[in-house]
Amino acid sequence: MTPGLRDGLSLITSRHCKRAFLDRVVPRDALAEIFLAAGHAPSSRNTQMWQVTVATGSALEALVDALCAAFDRGDPPRPDYANRPPSLDAVVERRAGQAVSGVLLAKGYAAPDPAAARAHFRDNLRFYGAPAALVCHLPGNAVPGTFLEMGLFLQNVMLGLVAGGLSSCPQFSVAGYGDVLRLKLGIDADRLVVCTMAVGYADEAAPVNRFVPQRAGLEEYVQWRD
Repeated sequence: MTPGLRDGLSLITSRHCKRAFLDRVVPRDALAEIFLAAGHAPSSRNTQMWQVTVATGSALEALVDALCAAFDRGDPPRPDYANRPPSLDAVVERRAGQAVSGVLLAKGYAAPDPAAARAHFRDNLRFYGAPAALVCHLPGNAVPGTFLEMGLFLQNVMLGLVAGGLSSCPQFSVAGYGDVLRLKLGIDADRLVVCTMAVGYADEAAPVNRFVPQRAGLEEYVQWRD
């Protein structure tokens, strides 16, 4: 393995979701450079339909207050699209359950239960205390291929953050409050919220940031044909 390949693969495998952040400002110019590089993601006919709204400072504080208020009064999440099938096979379901349990246990909950899940969900709406939050959105008429292109762009963003000493956690759950996101951040009403992303400098002393879910083995998702 060449040093270049080793370094590239190390960057990819070192990206994991972080859920505790330091109280340290993320430089705007660093984010701008990462977004520019991420924009080299492929898209059909170079359409580049992805958009990102960045919230920091007082705008982020007001957004967090509004999201938590909606959650506390019992407003149900209403995402703009479904992010998974209505049913999962046993292997996938078990993998998802282990990941959820691992996060909750790493956050100090004695056992996964409804109260712990509720507290964790609310922490999502706080962007885990991150100093920057990204809201990633597409045109309202987006189709599956448009989502693929957004995913390619966002993976570039997350790897760029790792390269810049930053960390992130992409969040579908917060997208369930798309109306709040659009209202508080001035996003057009016809935009489709794909996900949000907490961004900042990870607090590596936090136990939750040391939890890394086990990844599927190669034999589970690669088929070789010679």
